[in-house]
Amino acid sequence: MKKYDDIVVGSGISGLTMALILGMNGRKVLLLEKSPRIGGSVSRFYKRGIPFDTGFHFTGGLDRSGILHDILLVLGIRDLIQPIFLSEDKAHCFFFESENRLYEIPYGIENIKKKFKGYFPGEGSSIDRYFDKVRQVCAHTPSMNLRALDSSLQLHLEEDFLSLEDVLNGLTGNNVLKALLSGFAMCYGVMPKEISFANHSRMCLNLYESVARIKDGGDALIRAYETKFKNFDIEIQCNKYIANLEDIQNKRVGRFILNTGEEISAVNCIFTIHPREILKILPEQHLSKAFISRVSSFESSAGFFSVFAVLDKKYNDSDFDSTIVSIFPHTDVNLLLDPANTGASALVIMKSIEEERGKTYRTINTFEPSFFEHVEAWKDTKTGHRPQSYMDYKKERVEKIIGRIVNTFPKYKDRIKAVDSASVLTFRDYLNSPDGSAYGVKQKISQFNLLGKLPLRNLHAAGQSSVLPGIIGAMMSSFIVGRTILEKEKYNKFLNQNLCN
Repeated sequence: MKKYDDIVVGSGISGLTMALILGMNGRKVLLLEKSPRIGGSVSRFYKRGIPFDTGFHFTGGLDRSGILHDILLVLGIRDLIQPIFLSEDKAHCFFFESENRLYEIPYGIENIKKKFKGYFPGEGSSIDRYFDKVRQVCAHTPSMNLRALDSSLQLHLEEDFLSLEDVLNGLTGNNVLKALLSGFAMCYGVMPKEISFANHSRMCLNLYESVARIKDGGDALIRAYETKFKNFDIEIQCNKYIANLEDIQNKRVGRFILNTGEEISAVNCIFTIHPREILKILPEQHLSKAFISRVSSFESSAGFFSVFAVLDKKYNDSDFDSTIVSIFPHTDVNLLLDPANTGASALVIMKSIEEERGKTYRTINTFEPSFFEHVEAWKDTKTGHRPQSYMDYKKERVEKIIGRIVNTFPKYKDRIKAVDSASVLTFRDYLNSPDGSAYGVKQKISQFNLLGKLPLRNLHAAGQSSVLPGIIGAMMSSFIVGRTILEKEKYNKFLNQNLCN
């Protein structure tokens, strides 16, 4: 029976980060991945030789003062990736069809405030108070600062118990301004009336400060991790997962049985997968009813119906940029993220220029909020074996989305071609997600997420459902759990030494 210090289950960005933190601290690590290759939603896929991003498209925090910059610095991979910063003047553009107006949003909070005050000249005080609140929340959140992780991580702020909607209603009565301030809800998939203002602030601050893509997308991140893994005792096994837990004594697991029948032992096991998948593995007799109820009650964040398109080779417009364009039919963001919404939906359009094997591609990735309820009729089918009714559903949605893209960018007419598409079921099957949601569980007000130690003492939970959704939240969860596994003095030395490099 092979023995390890730590098993990490799931090789998304949280699992990769967890394995590297432990390996860099001299531990023998096994990284298990259920799929044929590592990376999860961070990895790219190729269709007709064209690269497309699956679930990682852009991020904040890569500027020199940003938290993601610090994270990559500590892991020793900052110099292995190349950020591509979006236009400082219009990194994000929001077009409200009901207003027939486009709002260009720069990055840098002072720049955003100045722009907003130009759009809404009578709302200067409300705009200042909103951004002051965002900054204040993040300044008092230890998990937003690697250097503060030795402080209490159980801190709760007043804003953790106030919804984003309540705070915005207290600041302004302007519905367009409120929609712009809550528009980044598409980046975490929860309605403004359900998310706390504190978590909204923690999600948005880095996107306010800067916005960047990474050259070669998430594949560049995966290659960086693989390069670093070679320097440490980190073993990767794909197409494998934990099927059973055995020899449980004094609330500790003695043996881990894999789907292949192999038996291994480890001091710790860290799950970075969806909480519901963790619950399936833990023996029920060792769990309290309260724990089972808590995990079972987690709701899913929004998913997306995605269209992956490319402009034909004749298209050579020099103004093809990486601006992110969000099309909102109206200002009710709650409705746009409501599974029961039967009207027009939001649409997020991301453009990028990709180089692959000496060829240049102008890709357009488009995302429309979608939910498992939309594909309930085909829930028992698998990719490659769906009925014609499902194909018709996808074809209709693709045609409507391409039509809206052309309405927004008329010059793309007859030049844009859909290369592939993905429904919530596609994401479920390829990413081993129970419901294909884009951001794991909903981050709801007063919710107690699954983070750190589980009911069995040598089991831990991390991942994007643990702290905050998205790449930064997932990676920070691994730093927090790493701090509980490693000796405090050793962990702080590791952190401080690498932050100074």
